[in-house]
Amino acid sequence: MSTDIRFTDFKSDKQPTWCPGCGDFGTMNGMMKALANTGNDPDNTFIVAGIGCSGKIGTYMHSYALHGVHGRALPVGIGAKLANPNLEVMVAGGDGDGYSIGAGHFIHAVRRNVDMTYIVMDNRIYGLTKGQASPTSREDFETSTTPEGPKQPPVNPLALALAAGGTFIAQSFSSDSQRHTEIVQKAVEHDGFGFVNVYSPCVTFNDVDTYDYFRDTIVDLAEADHDPADYDNATDAIMDGDKEYQGVIYQDEHSVAYEEREGLSENMAVIPDGAPDNATDLVREFY
Repeated sequence: MSTDIRFTDFKSDKQPTWCPGCGDFGTMNGMMKALANTGNDPDNTFIVAGIGCSGKIGTYMHSYALHGVHGRALPVGIGAKLANPNLEVMVAGGDGDGYSIGAGHFIHAVRRNVDMTYIVMDNRIYGLTKGQASPTSREDFETSTTPEGPKQPPVNPLALALAAGGTFIAQSFSSDSQRHTEIVQKAVEHDGFGFVNVYSPCVTFNDVDTYDYFRDTIVDLAEADHDPADYDNATDAIMDGDKEYQGVIYQDEHSVAYEEREGLSENMAVIPDGAPDNATDLVREFY
């Protein structure tokens, strides 16, 4: 960890190709600020991205990065973290990537509780493929492929995380820069799997879940009588379908990360003395 790291150290020289006004700009800025605020160095940070508009976020951030396949970003991040527990791992994706094809990986990543951070840019639409309903779209949300709406209730990712045994469950709004950064920072500092679902409006294909909508409806739990350590209190907030909450909704103060619980502390890429002669070449080929 370093105290000399600035958030601009995490900026790459590549210009994002997101639509002007996309919520992913604010989401990414908060991620970079949170990493800098926690003293992480770009040279010891690994960003894994899934498929969707958020998929190129690793290109726009200065760190080690990998652009994974659809729904499979979390297994890559988990593998990297377990191979090198000293690495700061942050996985980023969208609601389609994380809660549709990647839903199975999401649930098991939550229950394993590996010490890493998962940021989901939830715009309640498939943006990259031009505006189809996503797992978190409203039941009556009209799109070109669902002209009468999906006619099924949206996935509640916070409830999935809680049911899977999540130890840190939070939600933020990409446009609220300070609060978004604070929440992501708390997720990074958490001892275990830090999950943040981010309201990240799509200005091109979603004219319902807009910036104005979230500004008018968000309830900040920092201003409410909410104790994130109270499981029942957190459950009530997560299951309240009438409100859009921002803040740390649940945090297990006694969380023990998987790698700590299993005694994993060594960098597996380091070849010990006495290893076979070709072991180093093998690691360089696959690590």
